[in-house]
Amino acid sequence: MAKQDAMMSGAGWLGSLASKLTKALRKKGVSNEQIHELVKDGEAPDALIEKIASVLAETIQDAANLFCVTVDYSMTIEQMIAAGRYDWQNNDVNDKHFPIPPSKRVRQEVAIKLVQFDSNMESEEVLRELDKMGLRPAELPELLAFGAAYPEKQREFPIVALGSVWHDWDGDRGVACLYRDADKRNLDLDWWSGGWGSGGRFAAVSK
Repeated sequence: MAKQDAMMSGAGWLGSLASKLTKALRKKGVSNEQIHELVKDGEAPDALIEKIASVLAETIQDAANLFCVTVDYSMTIEQMIAAGRYDWQNNDVNDKHFPIPPSKRVRQEVAIKLVQFDSNMESEEVLRELDKMGLRPAELPELLAFGAAYPEKQREFPIVALGSVWHDWDGDRGVACLYRDADKRNLDLDWWSGGWGSGGRFAAVSK
């Protein structure tokens, strides 16, 4: 009985999906005759199924990597760090090195996307790829808001924000990153140059 209920539940879900897909096609100007032509033999063409599956998989994956946060720019960088309750922090991540412009002293809702690339990349390459995707690199306040809202994510993989850069006394550029060290959650600086491995994620925001 339970198995039968599960099958009926699955059939109902699929029927709902097919109904919504049909309505969406009609809204885009596809006629009933054209829709029927697709499935005239009772089955949709394999190429169409593969295309739908590809689009759905990409949509689901995008949703899984999208996180909503509230960035409170009335807080100082030190206060944002405190809200994240990190086990260790690099003391060079501070208000002096990463000042917040007065024009941003408001609260903002931001959707942060975690982007992964399947090969090692230089920072400039990452920026170009994000730009192609209609994204910009997240800034430090956005990364800190993410760390406070989703503290366990950095235990899964390092998360980098290329949108805020600090130039040290030697002229080297540092960017903030969240990562795991054993069982600790750390906030650190990593170097702009030297490349990034494929295991981490880049925090990004829509332009």
